[in-house]
Amino acid sequence: MENPLLEAGAFTAGHRVAFRHKGKLVEPIAGQFMFDFTPSAGAFSRTVELKTVQKNVRKGDEKGEPDPEVDVSELFARGIALEDDPANQLQAIAIYERVLELDPDHAAAHINLGTLYYNRQDFSAAERHYRSAIEVDPRYALAHFDLGNVLDETGRVAEAIKTYSTALQLAPTYADAHYNLALAYEKLKQPRSALRHWRAYVKLDTTGPWAVHARNQIQRILQADGLKLLQGGKKS
Repeated sequence: MENPLLEAGAFTAGHRVAFRHKGKLVEPIAGQFMFDFTPSAGAFSRTVELKTVQKNVRKGDEKGEPDPEVDVSELFARGIALEDDPANQLQAIAIYERVLELDPDHAAAHINLGTLYYNRQDFSAAERHYRSAIEVDPRYALAHFDLGNVLDETGRVAEAIKTYSTALQLAPTYADAHYNLALAYEKLKQPRSALRHWRAYVKLDTTGPWAVHARNQIQRILQADGLKLLQGGKKS
């Protein structure tokens, strides 16, 4: 496209920003196509009944082998629909697990399953699925970012920094990766390294509430750094 912002419509998809172009939905950071859950989306509408999917899953289990009638894409789409309601997240986990039984290299299912486990604070399971997604697709920026969150959450901050940095190598405009990387550098008391990523973040997010925090951090670091330089001049 010559001008993506004009040729493609932007909209929110949960916590993500996505684009619609020529009837296709795409999440730009991860470079991943998405399912359309609008009423016109046909077979992938949110009106798909869970009992139909569950029936297909049970049929495969009873035979002891994958059911050829089970559509992996349909199962995955239903898992996404169930994720939005906390009351249905256990069902979403079961469906994603079934997707991975049918297609162990389904990177997006690993990501979504990892996120569900992360939200339940089962960090070991979350890490396992994020790493599996990276094994399937090493250029999956979102997988590196999510793995960084697990590493940070479990106190492995230096490892998290490496993982966030990999996400940024794959997607330099990944604003959330800049933000979390800045926080990680702050934890390691490396304010100048954090400063670089705070500045990068506010260029990508100019108006959001997180941008306010990032600007405050920039001001704080610059003020502290200025005092150090001034004190250093006096000593010399």
